[in-house]
Amino acid sequence: FIYGKNPFFFKEGHLWNGFYGPAKPSTMFFKELDEHHHLGHVDAAFRMHNPAKQDAHDHIFLFLDDHVFSYYNHTLETGYPKTIQEDFPGVPTHLDAAVECPQGECITDSVLFFKGQDVYVYDIVTKTVKTKTWPHLPLCTSAFRWAEHYYCFHGHNFTRFNPVSGEVSGTYPKDARNYFMKCENFGHGGDHKAPKCSEVKLDAITTDDRGRIYLFTGLNYMRVDNRRNGLHAFPITRGWKEVTNGVDAVFSYTNKMYLIKDDQVYIYKTDAHYVLIEGYPKSLREELGIEGTVDAAFLCPNEHTVHILQGHMIRDVDLTATPRVINREIPLPLPDIDAGLCGPDGIKVFKGSQYYLYESPMILATSRIAPVPRNITSGMIGCED
Repeated sequence: FIYGKNPFFFKEGHLWNGFYGPAKPSTMFFKELDEHHHLGHVDAAFRMHNPAKQDAHDHIFLFLDDHVFSYYNHTLETGYPKTIQEDFPGVPTHLDAAVECPQGECITDSVLFFKGQDVYVYDIVTKTVKTKTWPHLPLCTSAFRWAEHYYCFHGHNFTRFNPVSGEVSGTYPKDARNYFMKCENFGHGGDHKAPKCSEVKLDAITTDDRGRIYLFTGLNYMRVDNRRNGLHAFPITRGWKEVTNGVDAVFSYTNKMYLIKDDQVYIYKTDAHYVLIEGYPKSLREELGIEGTVDAAFLCPNEHTVHILQGHMIRDVDLTATPRVINREIPLPLPDIDAGLCGPDGIKVFKGSQYYLYESPMILATSRIAPVPRNITSGMIGCED
C-alpha cells in the first residue's frame, strides 16, 4: 500500500519503505504486531479510502490471522486489534491479500480481499460483501493499487488486472524487479526516461468530471492531480484502448470524455473505467460540425460551449444544440496552440515547452498582446528541469 508518498512492501517479518533500500523488521514501524502475536508478519494490508468518513480515511489496516490492526500516523488506534468479523463482517480470516478500490475505479468505495482464487468485494459504506472467483488470476500473495492501476503479486512476478472484472490485458506476468523495486542486475520501470522540460510538447490536457487531470503526449498519457503515486506515463491504449495513434485534442463534458484524432471523435463514458460509447468513433463533422483537424480544445467548468482551436481561429460549439454547429468564429491572436485547459485560475494554453495564462475565453480571443509565457516545470508533469 501507499503510505504518505512511499509504498510499503511486506515480506514475512520485514518491510521495505519505498522502491529501494534495505528491508527492516516490520515491528520497527508497527511494533504492536509483535507485542500481540510475537510473529511480526502480515497476511494483508491496505490504506482505507473513505473521504466521507474522516475518522477512517487514510488509516492503515493490517491483517494477521483472524485479527485486524488499524493504524494512523504509525499509532495503533484504541480498541485494536479486533477480530476481522468485528470490522469487516463477511470477510474470511487468514487472507492472502487486500487492496482499496475507490469509487470511480470500482462501482463504490470498496476493498478487495483475496483468499485463494476467491475475491471478496467489501462495500465500505453498506458493509456488504460480494464474492467473485477469478480463476484466470494467479494466486495473489499481495495486491497493490498504484496510479489507478491494480497489480496482483505472486512470487517475484506481478499481473495487472481490472478491479471490477478481474480481466487481464497485455502480456503478463512480468518481473517486479524490473518495475517496482530496484534490484542489482535488474532494470527499473522499463526503458522510460523522463524528458527535459525544455523539450516537452503536449498534445492535449483535460479535467474530467471527477476532477482527474490527464495530459497526453505522443502515445502516452499521465494523470497529474494525484501526486501521492508520483507522476508516471502510461500508454494511451491502457485507458482508452481504441485510440491507438495518439490524440490531437481532448475535452470532458457531462461525464464523458471526447478524444479527437485527425477527423475522428471518440467519446467515452467516465464510469469506473472509460468505456467507448457504441457507434463511435464518428467524424468531426457529424459530431461537432467541424471540418479539418483540431489543434486543441477546452471546456470551462459548468459551461456547455467547447472552444475548438484550429490554426489562427477559435471556433465555439454549443454542446446542448442539435445538431451541433459552430456558433462563433474569432481570429486567434496566438496561433498553432498544442493544448488548452480551463480551470478556476483561468485558461492555460500550451505551446511547445511553455504556456500562457488568460483570465477567460473572451480575453484569449480578443487580446492582441500575449501574456508573458511561463515554462512547463517538473512539478507539473514530472519532466527534468
